[in-house]
Amino acid sequence: MNRYKRIFILLLILNLTFWNLLKAENTLILEIELIGNYNIDEQLIKSLFTFEVGQNLKVEDVSKTINNLYQLGVFEDVLIEKHDFQQGILITVKVKEFPIVNSVAFKGNKKIKSDNIQTNVNLKKGSYWSPFLQREVINNISEEYKKKGYHLAVAEFEITALENNKVDVLVNISEGSKVTIKKIKIFGNKDIPSKKITGIMKTKKASLLRSGKFEKEKFDEDLNLIIAYYNKKGYIDARILSFDKKLVEGKFIIEIYLYEGNTFKFGQVLVSGNERFTDKLIVSNFKFKEDETFNLQKFNKQLGKVASMYYEEGYIYSNFDHELEKDEEKINIKLNIQENTRAKVHKIHIKGNRKTKEKVIRRHLAIAPGDYFRQSKVMRTQNNIYNMGFFEPDLYPDYQPINSNGDIDLIIHVNDKPSGSANGGIAINSQDGIVGQISVSNNNLFGNSWSAGLKWEFGGKTQNYEIDFTNPYFMDSSTLVGFNIYHTSKEWSTYEIKTNGGSIRLGRPLGFLNFAKIICGYSFYQKKYRILDSIDPEDVSETLAELDKEGWKNTSSLSMTIARDNRDNIFFPTTGTQFTLYSELAGGPLQGDFNYFKQIAQVSWFTKTIWQLVLSTKWRFGYVTGYKSDEVPPDERFYLGGTGPDGIRGYADRSVGPDEGGLREIIFSTEYSWPIAGDQLIGLLFFDAGDSYNSLKDFDFWSMKKGAGIGIRVRSPFGLIGFDYAHNFENRRWEPHFQFGTTF
Repeated sequence: MNRYKRIFILLLILNLTFWNLLKAENTLILEIELIGNYNIDEQLIKSLFTFEVGQNLKVEDVSKTINNLYQLGVFEDVLIEKHDFQQGILITVKVKEFPIVNSVAFKGNKKIKSDNIQTNVNLKKGSYWSPFLQREVINNISEEYKKKGYHLAVAEFEITALENNKVDVLVNISEGSKVTIKKIKIFGNKDIPSKKITGIMKTKKASLLRSGKFEKEKFDEDLNLIIAYYNKKGYIDARILSFDKKLVEGKFIIEIYLYEGNTFKFGQVLVSGNERFTDKLIVSNFKFKEDETFNLQKFNKQLGKVASMYYEEGYIYSNFDHELEKDEEKINIKLNIQENTRAKVHKIHIKGNRKTKEKVIRRHLAIAPGDYFRQSKVMRTQNNIYNMGFFEPDLYPDYQPINSNGDIDLIIHVNDKPSGSANGGIAINSQDGIVGQISVSNNNLFGNSWSAGLKWEFGGKTQNYEIDFTNPYFMDSSTLVGFNIYHTSKEWSTYEIKTNGGSIRLGRPLGFLNFAKIICGYSFYQKKYRILDSIDPEDVSETLAELDKEGWKNTSSLSMTIARDNRDNIFFPTTGTQFTLYSELAGGPLQGDFNYFKQIAQVSWFTKTIWQLVLSTKWRFGYVTGYKSDEVPPDERFYLGGTGPDGIRGYADRSVGPDEGGLREIIFSTEYSWPIAGDQLIGLLFFDAGDSYNSLKDFDFWSMKKGAGIGIRVRSPFGLIGFDYAHNFENRRWEPHFQFGTTF
């Protein structure tokens, strides 16, 4: 009996196994049905299914498909049902779409326009109205109002259902009152007064002159400023323990809890790992007095000098790990240097130059392939290329390691800016009144750094035509060639002068002096002087009266200019100098009707002071005398005042010096300038002093004409535009000055 029982149980198990096998085979998918989609394309939905007709359905396929569909973010519910048949199964996928936003309207918003809200919250027609979007809209609206100081603003929704699963959304906004900061409390400070801490914070309590608005980003920055201040005062353990922002009677009370710790002084600097530089040389960068309070900001700045030493020698992979070790009341610095390999420049790539030819840019490289990487040379290269004036300010260098030795390819990224211009305009100056100008120019013709221009300047007292061309790299050499042809007609206070002529020039760099060049030029032109009809001939000099009678006269002159310019930025220099020595000889062996010798020397210094303020100083000396004669043409004399190379702001053009012009000039000028928007917009304070004489024995420093004031410079597509408002110390009046181009 037991034997039959065992056989029965075995047959039962086999039968159950058979039916399970049959049931497993019943998972063959015969058909897939999709239900519930209104706006979502059927093919898009089915492309996310992980099963298809003809396959056996697996449990994991169901979960993956549901997850894929939810990931679209457009379905409120997804349900997959299985219907069994003898040959297989039918799969029904039921989806419920989120409604689509048909329209959006805002109500109750007075402080922020509806268009601005809609842009910032990303709620628009065609969006899927989901709980996630609702939360996002509420949070974004809240953040936008917080920026305006309305921290109590609340958004609620009125949803109107439409046909085809669409809705109209009305956002009701309760703005509430503006929440300002009533008080900022500091806890835990023992040595630093609360008033000092709140004074360095940008977040301020409300007052007559301050809004008292709370801004999260600004407050987070304040917390860092507090710790930085403590670190600067020797509290290296100082930290923010916690902070809280409480809303009390519609006002914020901010509480900051901090830990000060103890103050420490500078101790010893111990160096290890260095081979390229001696301990003494490295430690010499850390300059502090005995028992000087430890200043973390000062230490980091001095550590940067050590890094610069290594970068200057090509150790761009060097690391400077330091440990601040407490020794009673002092901080000893353990500096461990990992010098790593020294980088050598393999290739130099220029990228981004769409117009300027690469060979033109390469002429300004201060570093060459095969050189060890030097930070100063890379920065000088960047400045040289930017000073060409062909590129936008976003020019920058980069490098890429190329082998296990640490060698690099240097990459210079540039961005061409428009170099050609055709413009016209009207300007006002004190001498000519309204002056018009039409010009066509290009300072980078064909990408070759050629400069060419055609200009017509006209006004009641002026008529100028000029054509000029300069090639600074003639035949791909370092030789500069250029010429200009011109006709001018200019009316001064007592006479009119007309000039027709032209000039040629040749230049070369001075190999023995960096950033220096010499330019020689020859000019030949005709001049005609005419005393104005309104002037009595007896009221003018004998020289001018004689010139009026003689008509057209020729001038043949030879000039030489020696110039050196190592400014870091020609548009807004912060360091460097600019020196120019100009000499001109007319007549004599060169023939012509005028004989004179003229020299002008000018030197300018630029020094960066605190913050971004730059101090600029200029001296200009001029000298002209007759050559084998005592006569000097009136228009070659010095007339000071106004703007321009011989300008003294605070005085009208040509109003300083002898009426007939001086034979000597001395000008001193200083400016204190600051960038308002990079080198595109600059503000400045200035002081000018100078005078013109017929003899240096007449020079008196205390009687020099002086002016001071405030000005602004704007770099525009038409060049540099400036406005100065200057006080005349002599007559105690203010004089406005408009100018085009730089004069300092």
